Amino acid sequence: MKALAFDLGAGSGRAVLGSVEDGRLAIQEVHRFPNEPVQVGARLHWDILRLYHEIKHGIRMAWRVTSGRVASIGIDSWAVDFGLIGANGELLGNPYHYRDRHTEKAMDELFAIVPKAEVFERTGIQFLPFNTLYQLFALKRDGSPLLAQAERLLMIPDLLRYFLSGEMHGEFTNATTTQAYNPTTGGWDDRLLAAAGVSRKLLPDPVRPGTPVGRLSQPVAEELGVTAIPLIAVGEHDTASAVAAVPAAGPDFAYLSCGTWSLMGTEVQAPVLTPEALRHNFTNEGGVYNTYRLLKNIMGLWLLEESKRTWERERGATIAYAGLLAQAEAAAPFRSLIDPDDGRFLNPARMPEAIASFCRETDQPVPESDGAFVRCILESLALKYRYVLEKTESLAGRTYDGLHMVGGGIQNGLLCRFTASAIGRPVLAGPAEGSALGNLAVQLIAGGAIADIAEARRLIRDSFPIRAYEPEDAPRWEEAYRTFISRLGQD
Repeated sequence: MKALAFDLGAGSGRAVLGSVEDGRLAIQEVHRFPNEPVQVGARLHWDILRLYHEIKHGIRMAWRVTSGRVASIGIDSWAVDFGLIGANGELLGNPYHYRDRHTEKAMDELFAIVPKAEVFERTGIQFLPFNTLYQLFALKRDGSPLLAQAERLLMIPDLLRYFLSGEMHGEFTNATTTQAYNPTTGGWDDRLLAAAGVSRKLLPDPVRPGTPVGRLSQPVAEELGVTAIPLIAVGEHDTASAVAAVPAAGPDFAYLSCGTWSLMGTEVQAPVLTPEALRHNFTNEGGVYNTYRLLKNIMGLWLLEESKRTWERERGATIAYAGLLAQAEAAAPFRSLIDPDDGRFLNPARMPEAIASFCRETDQPVPESDGAFVRCILESLALKYRYVLEKTESLAGRTYDGLHMVGGGIQNGLLCRFTASAIGRPVLAGPAEGSALGNLAVQLIAGGAIADIAEARRLIRDSFPIRAYEPEDAPRWEEAYRTFISRLGQD
């Protein structure tokens, strides 16, 4: 069987075919497209109809390439954002982008109704100002007419599946990221939804990854010239799919899904809801096949991507990543360090200035060149990874011999080297297309082509290159870590 995965990231999306051939997992990218948010007045939106158009085009391409042998379709994307559906079944407005500022102050205002500790106890989710719960609170607070008219809320993959099939289903891994899902009771949390001012009826009951969730509707199939291809709920939060694709040989492993965001953690069988997890702002997101992902979101390569975008805009010229990384490697080490998760880096008007501001406030030299800025970003990320890895081990009660890195960020070899040196352990980097592979794995398991998740990980391990990075210059990185911890106030 050939499965078709749509993997949507914050900057681009792709359609990838996958099948098991001669004991290996074979993939073929059939379509890739940009995902560009649109600023309208004060609001930042996702261009959801353009994404739907690109998904339809991807289905046509896959059908043509396989001569009509597409057995199933799955969609994964970023979390927390959603569309609202009205009584007539139509989308009410374009979904807000999670970097939109409409949630400002919403998190603290909700804590006045439900204390922060209780929110964590009920959800086990990391506090981020753009979580779905705070988006809903902000819409209610601001008197959104769209929320007042809404009959259903669908997360981004749910919404795109609805466009394709006409059926509305929620999905477990994405539902758990909303901070409105209670893993202890196994359903939506009525107290938190009431605090946000929304009805429980707005949210569909989530289904588990691997569940069939309809077929292409007749009008869509006729429009595309294909049959009514089945749709499968995969790990629809892209990190859930990425973790499903970690090529680990056993059940205990640490991972870093590296891209615009960095997600570091491990798989556990039940959420960790301890005061220590709350204190370190860890999250317990749903995983595939009855697991939870104990992890922490880290700002990630957004810092580099946004700096590069700023320089290109101001200079009117394209800047190659390879050149920036070469300049970073030549720059002086450990001159300035930042906390990648400082709030000023979430959506600054000018990222290099935000970094410079952080350095000035912490009495560090301001980077004076592109290479110095990039080195500051990559070294700081690597040191933050060590900090989070050690906290993960403490919370999970385990230790790890190394770290699996997956996702597009592993193509940044300098970051992989820095990470191995910072954590003082080997890094196994690969595969780069982690989310798409995890999406395909769940579909192929659902279709009977792969037995279970352990076999899927073995196939991925045997089918894609994995590069090993060893630690370098241990004393210097150890000194830098002590500086990072003391200067930036990490405990």
